[in-house]
Amino acid sequence: MFKKQTAFGLLALLAAYACTDGTAAASSYGPHDAHFAHSPSPAIAEAKADLIDSNGKAVGTATLKEQSDGVHIVLKASGLTPGSHGFHFHAVGKCEPPGFESAGAHFNPSGKEHGFENPKGFHFGDLPNVIADASGNIDAKIISKNVTLVKNAPGSLLSSEGSALIIHEKTDDYKTDPSGNSGNRIACGVIK
Repeated sequence: MFKKQTAFGLLALLAAYACTDGTAAASSYGPHDAHFAHSPSPAIAEAKADLIDSNGKAVGTATLKEQSDGVHIVLKASGLTPGSHGFHFHAVGKCEPPGFESAGAHFNPSGKEHGFENPKGFHFGDLPNVIADASGNIDAKIISKNVTLVKNAPGSLLSSEGSALIIHEKTDDYKTDPSGNSGNRIACGVIK
């Protein structure tokens, strides 16, 4: 009998809830009231980088969106050598072929050494390697928790000097300073 009453009671509560608009009543806990209404979420900061190769030819795009867990990067590129490639944020928003030295060093406002496996820590420009498939295409999704797209904030990729994304010719070994022994810069995109 007790099980039937409990089940009936739960059904009655569910039915009563179904007849409401789905909002819960606020409860008072001392000097603070619990608020259940959701405030609108702030606008998501977004940026894009159009990547070119050493001949100035378009080879891909990277879209960047700031979310609560970091900056999400979606990289799509083609025409690359199959295999693993170093991928980094660079400190200057310029991509002048053929060598892309205009993009400066890795983005490193914290002044740390390079590499995820570096015992002294890694810097903000470090990103995971990206893999070009057998056809030379990259389709990668990466999250960077150390940078922001909020203009001129600490760690911002959108400072007055700007920043760039670079794809290197070889794999980043994640430890050799300053660039992981990843070779030449083969593609570059200014983050806007």
